[in-house]
Amino acid sequence: MQIWVDADACPKAVKEIMFKTAMRREVKLTLVANRYMNIPTSPLIDMIKVGAGFDVADNEIVKQCSPGDLVITADIPLADKVVDKGATGLNPRGDLYTEDNIKGILSMRNLMEELRSAGTVSGGPAAFSPKDKQNFTNQLDKFLTRALKEN
Repeated sequence: MQIWVDADACPKAVKEIMFKTAMRREVKLTLVANRYMNIPTSPLIDMIKVGAGFDVADNEIVKQCSPGDLVITADIPLADKVVDKGATGLNPRGDLYTEDNIKGILSMRNLMEELRSAGTVSGGPAAFSPKDKQNFTNQLDKFLTRALKEN
């Protein structure tokens, strides 16, 4: 099992949690981004720098992830693709994306995007909060406890 992070838009607080968790739980962690990022020196943590461009990092994550992996992303279309490959998605607010819920979440996202384009709905998600950080940490811990028991 490996954890992949769609790192370009991932909140710093979530990356810090991921670094600590990877080392504490001894799980391989790979950040994928179109720019270099500072990461701790650890054989468990690495980074893949991809070229600039639309969905380049997403495509690399889809190509590299395997069934049973965890992908940290707020990108719902990316989550849909990794779930189709047998991985699980987790967004920085602690929402888990699985084969049971991803299609409904993707449909809602597409509807909201259409409404925003038409000017019917405005705005986006609220700012990342301490509650979001706690929800993420709790969901990550639950997922890893379950996944590591199975292995």
